[in-house]
Amino acid sequence: MGRAVTKHPTSIHQKWAVDSLLKRVPSKKDARSAYLALTQKGKSRFEKLNALSEEQARCILKALPPTAQTNLIGSMGTVERLLAPSTPEESRYVLRPHRPGDMGWVVYREGALYAQEYGFDETFEALAARIVADFLTEFDPKRERCWIAEVNGQNVGHIFLVKHPTEPSTAKLRLLLVEPSARGLKLGSALVEECVNFASSVGYKKITLWTQSILAAARHIYQKAGFRLVEEKANRQFGKDLLSQTWELDLTESGVGRVAGRDGRTGPNPS
Repeated sequence: MGRAVTKHPTSIHQKWAVDSLLKRVPSKKDARSAYLALTQKGKSRFEKLNALSEEQARCILKALPPTAQTNLIGSMGTVERLLAPSTPEESRYVLRPHRPGDMGWVVYREGALYAQEYGFDETFEALAARIVADFLTEFDPKRERCWIAEVNGQNVGHIFLVKHPTEPSTAKLRLLLVEPSARGLKLGSALVEECVNFASSVGYKKITLWTQSILAAARHIYQKAGFRLVEEKANRQFGKDLLSQTWELDLTESGVGRVAGRDGRTGPNPS
């Protein structure tokens, strides 16, 4: 004989409670399907629960010091970008001047990214640190600049333009970096363009830069901007056997350099 099954009163009560909060909405495309939607009572219950949840979140955040709040928001943004990354068409970047705290990030990312992608040792990070220290110590705002690139409030790139130590009419382009997450936005080209425009506007006649032949993406950007390779030299640096290169851009040539870009401009540029 089969055994009778008795439904527990609590289960019946729970089912009734759920049914009073949800309703079935037939699909217009497929009569076999239906969607669940909140009833008016369900909407009222949800609004109360949502208000309680928001109040709880406010209390938790209010208890955190300002620095911790900033770190938490930044971490939540990182999670969002990793789980639902924006396409290049959806992303917008901002180029801005450097501000306190940026230079530590510059040195950190130079050291970490070049070690990760090219196997450079800690001597490369030491070089980046010296360049940054010299920039801050001797910064001439009329003749030198640093641009920091941001996407959604996060630093994703940088570049420097500094005075040549012995040639007053020559500028040096230094420390171009674009984070992997921002590649595809033509951000490297935009950063170099800012350097060229600024150098031209303040009266430099030439820009020079020093790089390595293995940095193919950067070399392509320099070539596209009009730089010419003027010297190559094999050497052992940063724990690797490398081919160093010097590139130059003559700003006196027709068509080179335009009106300096505005700090804080947004991109990507129409192409």
